[in-house]
Amino acid sequence: MTRFHTHRHFAAAPDTVFAALADPVRLARWWGPAGFHNTFAECEVESGGMWRFTMHGPDGRHYANESVFETVDAPERVVIRHLNHPHFRLTITLTEQRTDGQPGTRVDWEQVFDSAEVAAALQAVVVPANEQNLDRWQAEVAAQIPSGRD
Repeated sequence: MTRFHTHRHFAAAPDTVFAALADPVRLARWWGPAGFHNTFAECEVESGGMWRFTMHGPDGRHYANESVFETVDAPERVVIRHLNHPHFRLTITLTEQRTDGQPGTRVDWEQVFDSAEVAAALQAVVVPANEQNLDRWQAEVAAQIPSGRD
């Protein structure tokens, strides 16, 4: 298996959810698994834009990352190509999904690794890390909606 997919419902409109991805300050707050924080050197959230940053783990280790935003179609879709090891493409799709007349967004998170062997070796880390990433993104979005709605 080289593909990992998860999805989540956010209680906010796609524009609101996308805003937490498109703003480098906000993105730095939520990107990565629980306990991680980031230092961004470059973050151009536009098609063809570079993204260079370091993830700092709770264990004190530092993880250099280099990616390119291959596609940014606000507020529906972002495709990120991770350029250093492990090589993968992350596609994030935002679809309006109202619930009981309230704004909502289905977030689909699909990560496809270039190598099946690498994906298999990382599966135990990647699957929960992707869920934690969505947890943090969802919390970032909720924190920006004063009444719990947008």
